[in-house]
Amino acid sequence: MYFGDKSRKDSLIEHGFRLPTAADNRPLKMPEFQHLVPQMVYVSATPGERELRHLCEITGQKVPLGLKHVASAGGAKPAHAKVKKHPDAETMYDLLQNIQGIAKMELRPTGLLDPNIEVRPTEGQVGDLLSEINLRIERGERTLVTVLTIKFAEEVAEYLNRMGVKAHHLHSEIDTIERTEILNALRIGHIDVVVGINLLREGLDIPEVSLVAIFDADRQGFLRNERSLLQTIGRASRNENGRVLLYANGMSPAMEASIRQTLDRRVRQNAHNEEHGIIPKTIIKALPQMGSESEDLIAGTSTTPDGKRRLVAKKGGRKDGDWASKLNLGAGAWAHSETKTPIENSKIQLTYDEPDDVKSSLTPEQRTDLLAELKSAMKEAAKQLDFEEAARLRDRIYELEQSL
Repeated sequence: MYFGDKSRKDSLIEHGFRLPTAADNRPLKMPEFQHLVPQMVYVSATPGERELRHLCEITGQKVPLGLKHVASAGGAKPAHAKVKKHPDAETMYDLLQNIQGIAKMELRPTGLLDPNIEVRPTEGQVGDLLSEINLRIERGERTLVTVLTIKFAEEVAEYLNRMGVKAHHLHSEIDTIERTEILNALRIGHIDVVVGINLLREGLDIPEVSLVAIFDADRQGFLRNERSLLQTIGRASRNENGRVLLYANGMSPAMEASIRQTLDRRVRQNAHNEEHGIIPKTIIKALPQMGSESEDLIAGTSTTPDGKRRLVAKKGGRKDGDWASKLNLGAGAWAHSETKTPIENSKIQLTYDEPDDVKSSLTPEQRTDLLAELKSAMKEAAKQLDFEEAARLRDRIYELEQSL
């Protein structure tokens, strides 16, 4: 936080938008914060090197090789610098076994076990994954797939769609609101598979996901280090049928360590379940509400739980090429019966036409029926985010109401 704040304020001060004293009001550096706080508790499913190093320092333990700074060409790094792992460092799994003072709380009250892990070769990996996905679809479960590049994520999603699977990619080039919509659609079941890169690791809690597939699992780097693999594997631990497929042609140290740690937790949880007679059950979590009130959608806005309003679509509603239109999905269709297709739900056939001389050609009873149908059509158009059509129907309703 300190360096990000300093960079921003230096630019403002340099160009005269802030006084030089603005730099005095800043976040604390890490050593300053640690000096002021008498006691501290780190809580994490995947502890980092800096937290473990800090624990060793304040308890007087020898700092393991994996937590020592690697000297750069200019000399030793400052105390607040991010720890870079030594090439010969121990794995995170080994560090957690050897460092004293770590309170391990790895038993889930739900009894859910860490997922089974299977390593499979990369040859024919997409076809193999398709067969596994189809098994999950038959059981009403979902799948997450992680890859390394945006292009590959889009290609995998496109291939799955050609094979009849509702799939969509999820990466940094997708709008934030659309990312939320895609994940909500996955939970509800309008999408069976989401293919992502780095957005499917932390903070994603989808109990409906029973399969996680990781391509290029043996590659070295940030997206495939031990912590990243553990976080991705954890996405399948909310479901009692959780399973992880690692597609790789070898076994990297990160893969080996993450598999060992997952199996260790699984054995420990299973023993706890047997001792206390606990039967693992998938987490039950309320499904999200798709769409919003029709009146809000006509205006292209939505009311948030705290009473604020936000834009939910670009002017003119959804366009061709939008993620939902590609999959024949829409906010209005999501709220309707599953026995109809989204396209059938999105079309309303009026009993009566709308000629200019409707007043002379229809009886008052027929006009009342038409009014009810127009209101239904307006709400449906609004839910589909077709605001222009909704506004046209709204004006037609006003004319009829005046005649009645």
